[in-house]
Amino acid sequence: MQTKVVTTIATLTLGAATLFAQAAQTVTGTVTDVMCGAHHMMKDATPAQCTRECVKKGSDFALVSKGKVYTLKGDKAQFDQFAGQNVAIKGTVSGSAVTVESIAAAKQ
Repeated sequence: MQTKVVTTIATLTLGAATLFAQAAQTVTGTVTDVMCGAHHMMKDATPAQCTRECVKKGSDFALVSKGKVYTLKGDKAQFDQFAGQNVAIKGTVSGSAVTVESIAAAKQ
């Protein structure tokens, strides 16, 4: 009987931890693309121009935040508006991807 109680408590605890991990959070950083990350390769282009060109060639939009590159999942037209800019993204982080709920210019 005691084993069943301990097993049930452990299962509930793991379930709650999974739900908490999937909760929306805010991540700030710069909108870029997966291929370039924080270091744009097009020398004669702005970060926004480089990001847009790389996305046209098949790269995904990304967010560079505290040295980590997150692939952005969601409305690409919305990401394009913020290419090269510092933003605050509200969304669900899963590994190295962020499913975006909202995006706005970061407060300075």
